[in-house]
This record gives sequence, structure tokens and C-alpha cells, in this order.
Amino acid sequence: MKTTSHQSGVTAIIGPPNAGKSTLLNHLLQLKIAIVTPKPQTTRNRIMGIVTGEHYQMILLDTPGLHKAREEMNRQMVRVAMESLSEADVVLFLVDATDMPPKKLDQRAEEYKSYLDKVQAPVVLALNKVDLLDPPRLLPVMEWYGKLHPFSAIVPISALEGSAVDTLTEELVKHLPEGPQYYPDDLPTDATERFIASEIIREKVFLLTRDEVPYSTAVVIDQFEEGEPVVIHATIMVERSSQKGILVGQKGRMLATIRQQSTADIEHLLGCKVQLHLWIKVRKNWSSNQNILRDLGLA
Repeated sequence: MKTTSHQSGVTAIIGPPNAGKSTLLNHLLQLKIAIVTPKPQTTRNRIMGIVTGEHYQMILLDTPGLHKAREEMNRQMVRVAMESLSEADVVLFLVDATDMPPKKLDQRAEEYKSYLDKVQAPVVLALNKVDLLDPPRLLPVMEWYGKLHPFSAIVPISALEGSAVDTLTEELVKHLPEGPQYYPDDLPTDATERFIASEIIREKVFLLTRDEVPYSTAVVIDQFEEGEPVVIHATIMVERSSQKGILVGQKGRMLATIRQQSTADIEHLLGCKVQLHLWIKVRKNWSSNQNILRDLGLA
């Protein structure tokens, strides 16, 4: 009697900021566990997703965007991303196929090679956002990236539309070792509901505010009381009083909007009513404070 082998392993998703890593993770899971905004460097922590197929289980590590970091928090974000490589059976290098400014190509090549040269595992390249790219431009993009690294495969995709994502999954699974299923079929992530709730609140800050405010903001869940409704108390940390003023808004309107939009998404996540209470606290230079970064999982 012929038996079919089962493959299980880790795929680390790395790439520059705003390439669509979190969008791809959410699509693969058919569940929003990673926040998505148009702003770069939205993802700060490593987020694990679990994709289970008939003959495989792929553990996906969504990582912060790789960039030349200057601030302490950003350096820690890049560290988190690069440390994920040591755990990976296969690495997915995901880039925005439309982001090809000619003057930056040489600079990008050097930067990207510096990351890829550290990878010991097979690397699959995903060229994302091809739905926004004129078809004649795709081949030159593939050729340019093909010279960077001996990729195991190059797959043009649209994470937003789901185009060719099945093909990408097949390429990744090819490189997973034989092994048992480590997690139940119905477990999509190891992230706690507390963590996802805090990320949802931070996402609304990113979407509703501008300039430096989103990047100077962190969210801490102070209380998470299960029941009907679920009661959540959360603190939004900022670095300056002026940022607190922006988040509160005129007559408290901005904070009310953040609370309303966050509540709706958290209720969708949990499938029940939620009472969300938000406070804003000024913690000067928190993004350079090792103790705070450690509490946020970034040190």
C-alpha cells in the first residue's frame, strides 16, 4: 500500500518594508492576524501563521521589513527579521515588483544582496503587486532580480488579489522536510488575542494619523477580561505631549474614532461584543528604552 509523505517546516517571509508580507500572510490564512497599512515599517514583531494542507503544514514567520535602521527600535526590528532566518527551512523573499526606480537599482542590489548572502536555506522570490504592473515590464524586473541571487524559483503574484498564491505555496512546500503535523488543523497562529487586539489598535493609529505620530506610538493591553462582553483596557504610548493632543483630537474625536474602528475589528476577530477603553500616556523616548522595547518583544 502506497503512503503519501507529509511535509512540515518553517518558511520565513522577509523583504523590504511595504512589500506586502502581511497581506500575503493574511491571504494564506484567510484570516487577518497581521495588520496592514499603506505606510512602511508597520510590522514590528515577528508573527507566526500556520497553513495546513492535505499533505503539508507550513509555519510562516512574518517579519518586520528589512531597511537601513538608524533608531534603536528599527535596529531591533531588523534584528528580529534576520534572526528568523536561522529557523527557516525555506525563505520567501517578497518584494514589490512595481518599486523599481532606476536611480536606486544599484543601491538596492547591494542592500538586498547583503541580506540574501546571510541566508543558508533555499530562497524563493515572490514579485508582488504584479496586478499593478504593465505586463511588458515584468520580464525586465524578473531578470534584474534573477542576477541578485540563485533563487530556487521566481513567482510573480498579487497577494491582495490572491493571484498565483497557490503556485507560490507549491514552490515553498517543495523545500519543506518530511515531518509530522505539529499544530491542529484549526489553529491559524500562535499569536494571542491580546496581541492581535493591541495590533488592531495600533493599525488604526497608523491609518488615521500622519507624519511621525504612528511611528512614535505603541499599544499595551493592560486588562483583557473574557466574558460577554469582553472588556479590554489599553494604553497608547506616545513620546511627546503634542502627539497625545493629536491622538485625542478636537473634543476627543480622534480617540473616539480609533476606539470605534478598533472595537469593530476586535469584535469581528473574537466573534462577540467588546467594550474597549483607551488611555494615552506620554513616555518620553520610549522607542529608545530597552526595558520598554523588551516588554514589547523588541529587545
